Parts: sequence; structure tokens; C-alpha cells
Amino acid sequence: MKVSQYIKEGLKNKVEEKPEGYTLLGKNKEGVHFVECYIKEEDGKITDAKYKSSKRCKKLMAVADIICEKLKGQNVNNISINKQEILEFFKEEKEKDKMENRVDIVLKAIK
Repeated sequence: MKVSQYIKEGLKNKVEEKPEGYTLLGKNKEGVHFVECYIKEEDGKITDAKYKSSKRCKKLMAVADIICEKLKGQNVNNISINKQEILEFFKEEKEKDKMENRVDIVLKAIK
């Protein structure tokens, strides 16, 4: 899928501010890009995940959005995100190095 198509379908997990009732899972800043991931948990399981990020980078927003989707249902102490799975999902994107960098930015925020 292309990032533009994913964004056109709608970012489900993007927020402008920390959502009420959520805790900060982690944050990362690299150059002009930043991302903060927030989770809501119950009994050690992530029930919901949201993110706030720099608005200039559509690749970062799309990657953060899909990673938030993949966080849902995971054990908060044993988070596992497959980097290759994310890259494969966006395999139609031409700038592979930029996509890999954006995935790394988000993964550093949640580890």
C-alpha cells in the first residue's frame, strides 16, 4: 500500500494532545521528526494506542498509525512489532530508506 492511500483511508490513532486516561508509552525525536505513543491498558494488556507526531511527514504518520493498531491487544511488558511486516505493508512506497527510518523512529519510541 502507498502511504497516500493509507492516509486517504483515514488515520485512526492520531491525536493532537495526550488523550485523557492514557499513559505515555514512549517518545522519540530525530531531527525534525518526533513521535509520542500513548496507551490505555487493562490487566497488563494494551486496549488502545494513540500517537502524536510531527505533521510534516506523512510517512511517519502512516507508520505510527499502523504500529498503534498492532500494539492493541499486546502485553504491555512484552511488546513485539515486526519491522519487516510494516515495511512489507508499505512496499509500494519508492523511498525504502525513508520508510525504514520512519519505522525505526516509532520503534525507538515504544521500546
